[in-house]
Amino acid sequence: MDKLIYSRDELMADHDYARQQKEVGYLLHGGFDEAGTYLSPKTLHRWPAIHAWQASLKNKGWDLVEATLDLLKRGNFPNLEQQKFLINNGYGESFWNSLTITGIVEARGQILCTIDAPDFQSIIVDDISETATGHLHKGLLYAHGADEGGDPAKPEYGAHDAMWFAARDLIFGKDAYPLVEPTNSIGRPDEGRLMPQLPEGFEQLILLLMNVLMIEVRAEAFFAHSMDLMNDGELFGSRKEDADMAATMVGRIRIDEAVHVGYLQTVISEMRSFTFKTVDGGTVAGTDLIDPIWNNMVTWHGVTQFDLSRDQSYEAIKERLLLKDDGKKLLAAFDALDTYKQKAA
Repeated sequence: MDKLIYSRDELMADHDYARQQKEVGYLLHGGFDEAGTYLSPKTLHRWPAIHAWQASLKNKGWDLVEATLDLLKRGNFPNLEQQKFLINNGYGESFWNSLTITGIVEARGQILCTIDAPDFQSIIVDDISETATGHLHKGLLYAHGADEGGDPAKPEYGAHDAMWFAARDLIFGKDAYPLVEPTNSIGRPDEGRLMPQLPEGFEQLILLLMNVLMIEVRAEAFFAHSMDLMNDGELFGSRKEDADMAATMVGRIRIDEAVHVGYLQTVISEMRSFTFKTVDGGTVAGTDLIDPIWNNMVTWHGVTQFDLSRDQSYEAIKERLLLKDDGKKLLAAFDALDTYKQKAA
């Protein structure tokens, strides 16, 4: 039988790397085995644990919640052809901004290192000692935050934020455009209490985990989009080799992020299977508690937030294109390439 109970030290353990990850002047997390295969940080036991918890849940007759691009009902904006059009017409700033904002958002993810997960066993009837939910306080949240914004215990190593900035600088050159800040939160707005049956602290963490899982799903679409652009043999001209290296770095981020999707998908799926104790002394089935909120979360991230972001991005692009002498012609050509309403590939 696969091992289902792990210590914090085990979940935080790294592989014995043959070589550390050092790229374009950055000492980065993770490393490589003897064959040169990239190995994500803190996954020596974290991945085996996730696979074991998922198998255990399935053996009990429960499916994992969907956590793929099928949840996204919109494509990237700008799409691949539109982004190529912008770069080829001297407006690489659009892609630069996307890479910059992604790095900034990744850095903010370090806050997960500071979250003390409450004891979910106190509000769940079932024994959760052999589940991912029962290990949230044993390093799962900390490891996630360290992957995103850097491990506070190892500040000399860069994480995803540094990797995105390095990839950006490889293809455009350092300081090619002014730095930007994200315009708003990418999480779902606070709508007040959605799970009044539970103590508020538990509700807040469950909602956070749902939000972050959907953010990770949306990130997968951007990984594919970015790598397609970076791997284009003609788009970045003399920087082709640098662009290829940038794509390699995004690919490593993508490998790292898979473990985040894995544990979050497992936790939300497990919670559907549990029976929760309510504040009034009763109980509620996990499916009744989780499913309605998860479905709304999927709609927000898969449609609503995409549309809001698209509108903001379009206005900024329109304004910049119209500043050019042939701006109206460029905008019309850009609009002709729009496939936004098509489902993400």
